[in-house]
Amino acid sequence: MTKLKTRLARLISTDGPIPVSDYMALCLYHPEFGYYTSREPFGVKGDFTTAPEISQMFGELLGVWLYQAWIANGRPLPVTIAEIGPGRGTLMKDMLRIWAQLDPDFYASAHFALIETSPRLTEIQRQTLGPLARRITWHETVAGLSPMPLLIVGNELFDAIPMRQFVRTALGWRERMIGLDERQELAFFAGAASLDTALLPQGSEQAQEGAIIELAPARSAMMAEISGRIATHGGAGLFIDYGYLTPGISDTLQALKNHAYDPVLAHPGEADLTSHVDFAALGDIAHAHGLKALSATQGAFLLAMGLLERAGRLGANADEKAREAIRAQVERLAGPDQMGDLFKVLALLPKTARNVAFPVSD
Repeated sequence: MTKLKTRLARLISTDGPIPVSDYMALCLYHPEFGYYTSREPFGVKGDFTTAPEISQMFGELLGVWLYQAWIANGRPLPVTIAEIGPGRGTLMKDMLRIWAQLDPDFYASAHFALIETSPRLTEIQRQTLGPLARRITWHETVAGLSPMPLLIVGNELFDAIPMRQFVRTALGWRERMIGLDERQELAFFAGAASLDTALLPQGSEQAQEGAIIELAPARSAMMAEISGRIATHGGAGLFIDYGYLTPGISDTLQALKNHAYDPVLAHPGEADLTSHVDFAALGDIAHAHGLKALSATQGAFLLAMGLLERAGRLGANADEKAREAIRAQVERLAGPDQMGDLFKVLALLPKTARNVAFPVSD
């Protein structure tokens, strides 16, 4: 029984079952016992490893893409380059290095920002960045950034924003709730309130009893804020996450603990809790703001950005052990049975932007 599980059981016994979205929010962001507020989730000693921690090539190639997007926007200065949900700060560190090499004037003139709500993670980011932290300003929200062109990147951001689940019952679609069973253990239940069928994805009318759909209004709100800012001030966005490119009906809620899947209700506050991202829905929001939205698998994107060429340069003067490590990193990042197909990339650009590398057309 985790400390947060005890709190949740007390809350539910007093106020009744809670929606999946509330459960996710409490598990991840409870101020005292939440996963991201109380633990070190990243790396070998944590519960999962993100792409920037696998290889410097990931951050370098994302940095090149953002630089191309800046050129496609007409090389605006001043410009803010921000990472939202920056983890340990490794991605920003690798991007800063490549920008300094690509264009010293751009590097000297741009504003760099990290958007982070956790004081604990902010301190870890400062340690990772070292002397480079002097170039960074920290903000809790996108709204806190200065009104100027914005190049923004988010890696594994949207999967950790809570979403709602709805289950098909004999009485129609009902919100999926978490309550207490007869043993006073956390368990899933169908709520009493019905769902407006206008919100359902295409094909849901044929869903069988027990089917689950996921809707993510908080993710939509985040994308709307970012898209509105780019539409107003110019810039671009690049978002990488695991998810699907076409809407579907499935239960993707999952927990990770010690680099292995964990029962979703077993260790609240001590396991990472995520769900797959609906990239089609996010792209529709960007389109509604007048932006171009491009999507592809992570593998296709990284290969289009020159992953193999960069790996070849890194390995040119390395010994065989180092070259084998680089080959393993390439396979981990772009292999179809590893991160290459599971993770997707969404790029946002003004419709006037041209000559920005991407493996598919709008």
